Amino acid sequence: MLGLTVSLLVIALIAALLGFTGIAGAAAGIAKIVFVIFLVLFVVSLLFGRRTSI
Repeated sequence: MLGLTVSLLVIALIAALLGFTGIAGAAAGIAKIVFVIFLVLFVVSLLFGRRTSI
């Protein structure tokens, strides 16, 4: 998921350099959403991944 975020950011940067502002804005917006989802899932996995039953 983090790889998807990086890919979308690269697409947004290339589109911005070429002047496609609409595509760049959309790719950057999607990258932000995917990154927030990644962070939430990462924190949840940290909290619940270390629980062990004794």
